[in-house]
Amino acid sequence: MPPALPSSGASIWLLDSRSIDLAQISQYETWLGAAEAARYARFVRPLRQRQFLLGRALLRVAMGKLLEVAPESIALEERPGQAPRLLSPAEGPHFSISHSGHWVACALSGTTRLGLDIELRDPRRDVLALARQAFGADVAAELESMPLEARLAAFYQRWSEAEARYKLGMDAGACATLAHAELSIVLCSAAPLAQAPALIVQGLAPD
Repeated sequence: MPPALPSSGASIWLLDSRSIDLAQISQYETWLGAAEAARYARFVRPLRQRQFLLGRALLRVAMGKLLEVAPESIALEERPGQAPRLLSPAEGPHFSISHSGHWVACALSGTTRLGLDIELRDPRRDVLALARQAFGADVAAELESMPLEARLAAFYQRWSEAEARYKLGMDAGACATLAHAELSIVLCSAAPLAQAPALIVQGLAPD
């Protein structure tokens, strides 16, 4: 079992959804509250529906291990257009959920608000066109001067940090970039963390 959150620290839990079978999907569906289940049923795209369910399941498993409670006992309030809010237990960690492709992630901190973003780096995307639209001509020109691999990494890091800051919903005290072979991972926190976030890559078994 992973250790509890260190003081002024954070952990990021990362799941490859390709490891989840249909029996597990059926189990996790029973963990959803009524509003979550209604939203889950409305998704048209199977991938997006799967991302939603596994994001909520991963959060419950991670939080359950840290708080030593059953994951299915954790209640979340669905808020249209906003991140969910923890209802039970009343005193729980701050959290943020993200997903990209077959990857799903959540971040937890006992002390400070978080904004997490993961992005699957796709070499087929026109990152220069995206950079011009999202960040302006100067950033696009800077990226264009880089070798292709470095350009891709730099674009996705910038994109992930912008998304993580937006999800945090306030000025960030710090943002941390974590290394991964397939993903750009950025975690922003309202207050600086005492140490680098711990990255926990595993399945969804609650024990």
